[in-house]
Amino acid sequence: LAKDLLHPSPEEEKRKHKKKRLVQSPNSYFMDVKCPGCYKITTVFSHAQTVVLCVGCSTVLCQPTGGKARLTE
Repeated sequence: LAKDLLHPSPEEEKRKHKKKRLVQSPNSYFMDVKCPGCYKITTVFSHAQTVVLCVGCSTVLCQPTGGKARLTE
């Protein structure tokens, strides 16, 4: 009962569902990935559901998993 509802800790907010936070915010994000072969930059969604290929040399940049996409080395 001795819990401050107006000022929750950042760790506590991160664990909550995206709709049940004090201020709603998504869990997903966009990131710029540089291709290791040709050094071109491609924008990739963090929760991509398809295989993302490089525009220049067609190498695989990330593989989809159940949630977030896994970046390839």
